[in-house]
Amino acid sequence: MYARRMPEALPPLNALRAFEAAARHLSFTRAAHELHVTQTAISHQMRLLEAHLGQRLFLRLPRRLMLTAAGQAYARELAAVFDRIREATAGLHAEPARELLTVTVVPSFGTLWLVPRLGRWVAAAPRIDLRIVATERPLDFSREPVDVGIRFGYGRYPGLRAEKLTDDEWFPLCSPRLLRGRGRLRAPADLRRQVLLHDESPHAWRRWLRAFGAADLDADRGHVFSDASMMLQAAADGQGVAMGRGMLAARHLAARRLVRPLAGSLPSDQSYFLVTSEQSADLPRVRAFRAWIVEEIAGLAPG
Repeated sequence: MYARRMPEALPPLNALRAFEAAARHLSFTRAAHELHVTQTAISHQMRLLEAHLGQRLFLRLPRRLMLTAAGQAYARELAAVFDRIREATAGLHAEPARELLTVTVVPSFGTLWLVPRLGRWVAAAPRIDLRIVATERPLDFSREPVDVGIRFGYGRYPGLRAEKLTDDEWFPLCSPRLLRGRGRLRAPADLRRQVLLHDESPHAWRRWLRAFGAADLDADRGHVFSDASMMLQAAADGQGVAMGRGMLAARHLAARRLVRPLAGSLPSDQSYFLVTSEQSADLPRVRAFRAWIVEEIAGLAPG
């Protein structure tokens, strides 16, 4: 008989592994085959474990092996423990679940600012894919599958959390080609010889011309584009002089596709805001995107 005692330490782990296999198969031979050891080794481990526990775990009958009541209870507990170990080990090799973050942006911001930075987003959050919805229409966060939005406006978005990201400014932009030759731009008055390019901010040219001493010029003439990215592309192609925003023009300026022909910028009365619903604001994927975009804007990197 074994003396009953409370073990002070974990049983030998090799013995536990051998017991779990032997209890499952009700055979020392099959347990030995599974663990790639001899039947003698399994028998030795069982004697060692029973001595450690002070409990008989098996009844060794002439032609078969049976678990005692204590052995049955112990085998059930160990089977659950080994299942958890197997699951934990498999989890180390499993691909972490991917998440999808839906972001709504106005088309110009998406084209000129967000899309060129997708590589940096992937580096910062490799398990979060973006679904980018480019629209001028304010989306209903309570009805449409949207997590976060970037909006250029006054910050009044009823029912949503709005966090100001940055201000912006307006200034003239053109192709470097317009700075060469006899008709080059030197002063605001020279704009009368140029085609003015507008997006759908109708008063931007008028306000800039008034602020920099050329209020007598016709601020309404020229081409109007429904999207700022088209306007800036037309300016880069030498089609005229655009009144652009710094955030959207940053990459064109960095690449010298566009230049600032005239000194003077006008602060915008609108700003960029990150907007979320109350329900989505604290989701980990939304917090990750907020932290990333705040860092990108603070770095003022052109993309």
